[in-house]
Amino acid sequence: MMDPVALDASQAEQKMTFTYEVSFEESENSFHRRYEQYLDFNFFQHKIHWFSVFNSFMMVIFLVGLVSMILLRTLRKDYARYAKEDELDSLERDMSDEYGWKLVHGDVFRPPNRLMWLAAVYGIGIQFCVQCVVVVLAVICGSLFMESGAVLNTVILSGALISFVGGYFSGSYYSQNDGKNWIKTMILSTALFPGVSFAILFVLNTIAVAHNSMVAIPFLYIVMLVVLFFFVTFPLSLAGTIVGRNWNGVPQYPCRIKRIPSPVPYKKWYLTPWAISLLGGLLPFGSIFIEMYFLFTSMWNYKVYYVYGFMLLVFLILMIVTSCVSVVGTYFLLNAENYHWHWTSFLSSASTAIYVFLYSIHFYLFKTKMTGLYQAFFYYGYTSIFCFALALMCGSVGYLSSGIFVRTIYRNIKCD
Repeated sequence: MMDPVALDASQAEQKMTFTYEVSFEESENSFHRRYEQYLDFNFFQHKIHWFSVFNSFMMVIFLVGLVSMILLRTLRKDYARYAKEDELDSLERDMSDEYGWKLVHGDVFRPPNRLMWLAAVYGIGIQFCVQCVVVVLAVICGSLFMESGAVLNTVILSGALISFVGGYFSGSYYSQNDGKNWIKTMILSTALFPGVSFAILFVLNTIAVAHNSMVAIPFLYIVMLVVLFFFVTFPLSLAGTIVGRNWNGVPQYPCRIKRIPSPVPYKKWYLTPWAISLLGGLLPFGSIFIEMYFLFTSMWNYKVYYVYGFMLLVFLILMIVTSCVSVVGTYFLLNAENYHWHWTSFLSSASTAIYVFLYSIHFYLFKTKMTGLYQAFFYYGYTSIFCFALALMCGSVGYLSSGIFVRTIYRNIKCD
């Protein structure tokens, strides 16, 4: 320990030397349990946390049962009505008042607008779903939250290795819809999320360097990420795209596509694609609302998040609720004789991220003590990356569920 040094008030700049001393005390805790002193058991295992998960689980059971009952009864009536119409001759069929989702059977499998973008975000979202399950299971099995930076490194490495999955789903979907520019689609699918994330992190890193902050990402670490992207992520994504095009690139639609698109009739505002897209994210957000509080608290209020079993259960609940909501929205849209269901099913599920971002604003204003533009930039920058990934993940699950639903209902009707 050095003796204290008096400062000279007449000098503008002075050098100060900071010292500290450490005393080691023997502990009864074993080495592998050394991290438990930083875990807040009373916070994360509070009764509210258990109750929220139980409430979300019960909501899933109720929602799945309700959706199944309503859709099965409604579809059974639709099939009976369409079967009766098929028994009529051509003159009686022309004079009858036809309506419903069967009328758009010749347009429902038409390739969507901006096919390249939909294929890219769809592939990325499926990749994130697989990656989320892999990372959470790895953290649970290996207790990676006890090592500094282990979870983040696992996320980065798994994202690079699982990029094959994103390329596979993106390439197969693009080929099924008779896409021609598969190379551009592959590049977009591979570089979209890393590009957006890099742009945000570049701005944040520039701000950190300007403020001489220790949170600035080291240059060597950036070089390692670039090397990982070009020598691991990109080749695996290319391989997945090629495999997807060759193995699952042939369309298998139950109905033929008309040459001339049918006009979309005017409907009330709540049956329009934008209304379904905005309202579709409310229920999924409600199922993860409490867990978002614990997650944001661990990220910004210096608490170590360790209840990854809760996270896995909430993730599964979110995927189920998202699928149900997307299927219901797609049915309402098709029953309104609007066949533009592709982007609607994706955006109705992806809109969950909008409500999460709005909640993050509330959390920043009332649950944190952050002030100033410096902290605001970092908070909203990292939150934007998180919400973007959540939107891609939820959107792809919703679109996949709606696609299975649409193929199933049109496979069981007689198409001319």
